[in-house]
Amino acid sequence: MVLKSTSASDISVYQVSGTNVARSLPDWIAKKRRRTLKNDLDYQNRVELIQDFEFSEASNKIKVTPDGEFAMATGTYKPQIHVYDFANLSLKFERHTDAENVDFLIFSDDWTKSVHLQNDRSIQFQNKGGLHYTTRIPKFGRSLAYNKMNCDLYIGASGDELYRLNLEQGRFLNPFKLETEGVNHVSTNDINGLIAIGMEDSIVEFWDPRARSRVSKLYLENQFDNSPFQVTTTSFRNDGLNFACGTSNGYSYLYDLRSPEPSIVKDQGYGFEVKKIIWLDNLGTEHKIMTCDKRIAKIWDRIDGKAYASMEPNVDINDIEHVPGTGMFFMANEGIPMHTYYIPNLGPSPRWCSFLDSITEELEEKPSDSVYSNYRFITKDDLRKLNLNHLVGSNVLRAYMHGFFINSELYDKVALIANPTAYQDEKEREIRRRIEKERESRIRTSGAVKKTKIKINKSLADRISQKRGDSAAEKVLTDDRFKEMFKDEEFQVDEDAYDYKQLNPVKSARETEEGAAKRIRALTAAEESDEERIAAKDGRRVDSSSEEENSEDEDDNQVLNEKEEKRRQKQLKAIERKKKERRDEQQFMNEMKVGSIVINDVDTSKVTFDQQVRQMLDSEKGKKSSDEILRRSHLGEAELTFVPSKSSQNKPKRKAEIADENETDREGTRDRGRTKPRFEGRRRASKNVFRGM
Repeated sequence: MVLKSTSASDISVYQVSGTNVARSLPDWIAKKRRRTLKNDLDYQNRVELIQDFEFSEASNKIKVTPDGEFAMATGTYKPQIHVYDFANLSLKFERHTDAENVDFLIFSDDWTKSVHLQNDRSIQFQNKGGLHYTTRIPKFGRSLAYNKMNCDLYIGASGDELYRLNLEQGRFLNPFKLETEGVNHVSTNDINGLIAIGMEDSIVEFWDPRARSRVSKLYLENQFDNSPFQVTTTSFRNDGLNFACGTSNGYSYLYDLRSPEPSIVKDQGYGFEVKKIIWLDNLGTEHKIMTCDKRIAKIWDRIDGKAYASMEPNVDINDIEHVPGTGMFFMANEGIPMHTYYIPNLGPSPRWCSFLDSITEELEEKPSDSVYSNYRFITKDDLRKLNLNHLVGSNVLRAYMHGFFINSELYDKVALIANPTAYQDEKEREIRRRIEKERESRIRTSGAVKKTKIKINKSLADRISQKRGDSAAEKVLTDDRFKEMFKDEEFQVDEDAYDYKQLNPVKSARETEEGAAKRIRALTAAEESDEERIAAKDGRRVDSSSEEENSEDEDDNQVLNEKEEKRRQKQLKAIERKKKERRDEQQFMNEMKVGSIVINDVDTSKVTFDQQVRQMLDSEKGKKSSDEILRRSHLGEAELTFVPSKSSQNKPKRKAEIADENETDREGTRDRGRTKPRFEGRRRASKNVFRGM
């Protein structure tokens, strides 16, 4: 899981949702990037806390309901209201309004009752069914506040009056008349009911709603540059005694209401107006307060002003809201998605997203990946190589375990100065790395088998790797029974040999035809003499090269001569073997040559095919003229065809024929014995006789 995080004083701040892009991309680019996100590891491991936690253009205000189960936010474009359900972690509904929202309040414990101040001087009351009632004020409103004691709604506007709308009576009451014009912010104290009104002329007026009169005026002084400023925000602490206000020049003033002097003044550092102040009292940590401008939200100690943590997105902040009792913050900003920050040291995660605690605990175990995301870890030896030993103990190096953390940009600059050719070397390594990656992506056999072990029969090793796998091929190469087969040249398999092709006929059609043509046609005397001449020339070349080498170095040439002699003998043996194979092939083809065949005392080589067909047809006609025809197929089957004739046994015989037959039977019996029984003149007990059949 990956969460963007920053660190200050060992306090981790996790950005759970939201991006740091101010403006949205065109639709067609966004769709294209959305398709490519499937390969983005950060996107795959993202934490989508609340679905649709965004607006089309920007968000203005965000607040959490008192029961902590819902969040309401307003934004643009178009002006709309979003309500998010924490139980389902999704958007509950959205409503569109006629004008952009300036400020809003939630009256009920849930989201069902709310009031919205619009920038067209209208005030809208929203309930569960939608828009309930709309009213208007004379001036453009800037801020809203609600007093639960008397049901008064206070509206601060650009004029010199604080408008009062009583919700119990349903009518406007007499406004509070202010001394100057321009009300920037209104807040109420739930303990004593005091009302604080921040004005444009660096004055804060305090009013008592029971007396309907001004209680006191607080004049803020700029002790730094004496430039004019305005009071932009006010806030009461729940104890009823502490008060804080922010100015347009980026300063926050903390007061005890019993003293006119500020207890502490805190500078935001950027010079932008302070938008909101939140007292963090309901947390495990004490004396913490948060001040926010459009650039950064800082959390610091209200006693000594020491910084505690900060949240700084790249987009402008419009509003920030704290989830009570937890360490989670929601931020409305000028970007499309709203931001969510989580600080585990301030408190646990909310009940509806308790899984964040387990995620952050895992990330805390990897400080180099989460907290020090912009730093690089180096050892003392690296410091010595980079000549940075003089920085030990300064803020540039952060000691951690047996080394230090240094800013990544600073490390790159120092490394480039120490080794000017580092960039070029890294560039060459990257080029080689990419070339190797492209080579591996080609269609080829697996490269797991080490080719350095194979000197001969590489194709055989590749086939074993393809059929049995890389592990099986590796075992064959390391087995004592077979490893010599891939090292010793005596075991070289000649794939061009005739016997090899007969045993391995898996070749292309063209190669097979060429091989057959070569086997059928024997070499001529001229071709044999050419081969012998080439072999002799190779032998002389080997002898000449060996003589030249012998003249240079006697010891080395002796070894080379042995190798060359061995190679020459091997070539001559191969030539003799090929000649013998050709002679054997020619002899075999001569013996198997097809000659003339004599069939039925007729030499088929002297009779044409037409004459043989006519003779066959004539013989068939002669067979058809007889009563019986016997045909045999090439499978050995026989077919007998005959014409059936009427039997003469059923015809009635005349007395003369019967007498002749009897006489013949007597003569035959005397000569060779009776051939069949005699039934005439004898009694028969067959049923057919009695029936006359």
